[in-house]
Amino acid sequence: MTESLIIPCAHCAGLNRIPANRLHDAPHCGRCKAEVLPDKPFDLQQSQFASQLKGDLPLLVDVWASWCGPCRSFAPTFAEAARQLQGRCRLAKLDSEANPQLSTQLGIRSIPSLLLFRDGREVARQSGALPLPQLLTWLRQHGI
Repeated sequence: MTESLIIPCAHCAGLNRIPANRLHDAPHCGRCKAEVLPDKPFDLQQSQFASQLKGDLPLLVDVWASWCGPCRSFAPTFAEAARQLQGRCRLAKLDSEANPQLSTQLGIRSIPSLLLFRDGREVARQSGALPLPQLLTWLRQHGI
């Protein structure tokens, strides 16, 4: 019997039960029919934050702002990481300007900041942008 994972939809945050051996088959959400595990970062909003923490795959959040030069230059690296990690880790972008209350709740003091969540809680944090090899190494150090 194949193990099933619970994964929140990147679009509607609805929970989906997906067989582990089907994660790379572009599964679609039972509620909104969108792709559950897109190969690019999804936008994280305060209203969906608690729901996005649920599930069996880790969640990596890039906290950024449009006026931040390092944030903008890190965006292609983060997008490439999303492609490489599809099915192993979900990647989301949190606009600190559009979601100031959540940014404060998360204790964000500088951007860009990376927050890694597993089993509903923060397990690692990294301030500043990283080149792709260092980002992937940092994630491997945390079991991704």
